[in-house]
Amino acid sequence: MRILVTGATGGLGRNATQYLLSQGVDVIATGRNVAIGQELSDRGARFVGIDLARPDPKLLASMVDQADAVWHCAAFSAPWGAPGAFDDCNVKATANLLDAAGQAGIARFVHVSTPAIYFDFTHRYDVPESFRARTPVNHYARSKAAAEDKVNEASASYPAMHTSIIRPRAIFGPHDQVLVPRLSRVIRANGGRLTLPRGGRTMLDLTYVDNVVHAMWLATTNKNMPSGLAFNITNNEPVHIADMLEKLFVCGMKTRLSIQSLPYSLLAAAASLLEGMSAFSGREPPLTKYSVGVLAFDMTLSLKRAIDVLGYSPKISLDEGIERTAHWLRRHG
Repeated sequence: MRILVTGATGGLGRNATQYLLSQGVDVIATGRNVAIGQELSDRGARFVGIDLARPDPKLLASMVDQADAVWHCAAFSAPWGAPGAFDDCNVKATANLLDAAGQAGIARFVHVSTPAIYFDFTHRYDVPESFRARTPVNHYARSKAAAEDKVNEASASYPAMHTSIIRPRAIFGPHDQVLVPRLSRVIRANGGRLTLPRGGRTMLDLTYVDNVVHAMWLATTNKNMPSGLAFNITNNEPVHIADMLEKLFVCGMKTRLSIQSLPYSLLAAAASLLEGMSAFSGREPPLTKYSVGVLAFDMTLSLKRAIDVLGYSPKISLDEGIERTAHWLRRHG
């Protein structure tokens, strides 16, 4: 088997590539970071530099022609940015890749999406895959929902190509470039203090990165699974934010941490002001209404479809995932 992994130099894609190589799978890897691409090449992957939003048609076709399956991890994942950047990276790139894969007769296409499409500043529990927020919370959620539409359109246009969508919630683990690094920077900058709405008592799902890779493998190898389905993926162990941070930073990293509480309304007002200032400066604000909302409103996802249809169950528990992440951070910084 040969699998094309996009976004292979990002957190999820890098872990996915390393897993596939460890299983003896040939990997064609793409990504933005050439230095990490060289590391993956040294491990045995074939790294190809390509802009999926504006690809060289011949290079894209030749790259896809050599693969049996596609794991589409590449995305512009950020709480703030220009609308066009999200459209290019998340919508156009996905559409181009789907067309190339469909024309090449790719057997399996696994698309990584996000539960951000559910978020609507409301407490939500056991959210099913069929739910949608009435209005996308930001350009990231809007563009990822549009990318899912492209997957569904391709599933109809290329019936021989089996498609799956996975929506992992709050991925953490080695090579994470989003969740833990952002929190760590804030904690260090404030001398160990972290201000959270509700004092960190918000309940949410997290997903250790190896469990996401496991779900992608199941979506590639499960021969009895219908095409065109989306699956929520989590550790299935909802946790209060403060408890997770205590285990990771205090117990695992031996870092001083003091969580302070501020009302959500005050933090949301500050985020709104900072977003307004960033509209002029062009720089990402230190707070956004979305990032504050995620820390203020409970959200847990239903795994019924993933368990019943995909055959998914987390291979790594939340506590073990936190311990592994702390160990990796102690070694790599």
